[in-house]
Amino acid sequence: MDNRELWTILNMDLEKHDDFLAPLPGVYTELFLNRPGRPAGMDYFDQVVGDVHGARIHELYNLKLGGGKVFATFCVYVPDEIVLATGSASIGLCAGAQYTVPSGEKVLPRNTCPLVKSSMGFKLDRICPYFQVSDWVIGETTCDGKKKAWEILSEHIPTYVMELPQRKGERDNRFWEDEVREFARLVERETGVSLTAENLKSGVKKVNERRQALKRLAELRRHRPAPIHGLDVLLINQLAFFDDPERFAEKVNVLCDELEERVCQGIGVVSAEAPRILITGTPQPLPAWKIHALVEQAGGIVVGEETCTGERYYKDLTEEAATVEEMLQNIARRPMHVNCACFTPNHGRVEDITRMAKDLQADAVLEFNLQFCQTYGVESYFIGREMEERGIPYLHLETDFSEEDQGQLLTRIEALLEMIRS
Repeated sequence: MDNRELWTILNMDLEKHDDFLAPLPGVYTELFLNRPGRPAGMDYFDQVVGDVHGARIHELYNLKLGGGKVFATFCVYVPDEIVLATGSASIGLCAGAQYTVPSGEKVLPRNTCPLVKSSMGFKLDRICPYFQVSDWVIGETTCDGKKKAWEILSEHIPTYVMELPQRKGERDNRFWEDEVREFARLVERETGVSLTAENLKSGVKKVNERRQALKRLAELRRHRPAPIHGLDVLLINQLAFFDDPERFAEKVNVLCDELEERVCQGIGVVSAEAPRILITGTPQPLPAWKIHALVEQAGGIVVGEETCTGERYYKDLTEEAATVEEMLQNIARRPMHVNCACFTPNHGRVEDITRMAKDLQADAVLEFNLQFCQTYGVESYFIGREMEERGIPYLHLETDFSEEDQGQLLTRIEALLEMIRS
């Protein structure tokens, strides 16, 4: 069947969906395809975006026809390994577009994080096929806005919530391990597949290989001149949550082979003197490309992301073990190294930013916060103070997914780059 037949089966609003996607080809061409010097290995990821609501949705639908389940997530704390171990699929969800915010505001306060409003709108408008093909949404309690939004979302799709501790002591680790085991029981019950040491090892291997490929890509950005645009890497990081994990890892490694050749030959997408920017802060879910695009439009190059659509997802791997219990314990331990602003205190995030700035030879740190995100907004105080003490230029930007403030943001970014150059 073609895409539209499948979308109809999935009960999508085709008129709204067409309206939402109409600007994408032009925007994508301008931001990505028209850039000179892009690696040939980006072709695969361009093809994925070109049919982002088609080919992968067919794969997921066929998986369901074969008895598999689709679990959709919003957060890097949800353990993909457990889902993949049962032969089911774990995918991300659309959450980074202004188009769906007004619909989200019909059920959520306006002063709610735009990511939460956008994701809610995607479901209410029925224009995200990943939502429509999913059997379960797995939420988590990384912020109060999400925590309460799951109650509303559960009226529209089965929603399971994992309770995340707010500290990282031994008691908190035990609590999270219990949450992971409870989630494992849900997955077993819904899929009809029992977890074993063998299939958990397979799930861990798939996710680790995806993380290792992304980590390899990230390490290549240390070089000067940068062999790839930061905007392209952001796109790849975003697609990691949607694509088949094994195919995705293979394609990222093919791209890395090409980038290693570029590094050896001294080929970059910008000059070696271009200001190098490390971005930190809130995640940038697909299709939120604004900040990276503005930095690189202004003549800078983004060389890293200390975000959940960046290093937080792939920097740590899950250790294998001999038994199911040990494997689940290791699966639970890995995300507790992720330094989300929901934790208090959160000194590890400051350490991660300073380490990345040094390793990536960053000339400045740009902190991007979504409006009304209280945890990251408050934590920016500590990040800014630390950067000042270390003599690292720092810029804090707060915005949403709209285009209305692009001129103002660009002016501030240009001022940062000019300060670096002077």
